[in-house]
Amino acid sequence: MNHDQLGHEYDERPWGNYTVLDDTEPDHKVKRIVVSPGKRLSYQKHSRRSEHWFVLRGQATVVLDGAEFEVGPGQSIDVALGAAHRCENRGSEPVVFIEVQHGTYFGEDDIVRLEDDFGRK
Repeated sequence: MNHDQLGHEYDERPWGNYTVLDDTEPDHKVKRIVVSPGKRLSYQKHSRRSEHWFVLRGQATVVLDGAEFEVGPGQSIDVALGAAHRCENRGSEPVVFIEVQHGTYFGEDDIVRLEDDFGRK
């Protein structure tokens, strides 16, 4: 596990990186996610958490249960519990968004990958 300069958990991924901003409460977790140009997260779903994404920078293409939404700076989108979702960056600058997870469990093993560009299961 890596940490940033402020001591927050930080992880590089094939699509970009994330920093955990808050993981101190039992009912939510907050991350700052950066998606590199031309990359996308896996198409996934969760059984124990919903998510709220607030875009800070860049133009995110969000796929939510098969429908596409363009979400820009200052806009947000909700990912319901069990909904299939992904964030894509089709632009030339990084997409940066804050993800607020709400539920009962926030481990990375609550990810069911339906499709992944990097061969992850």
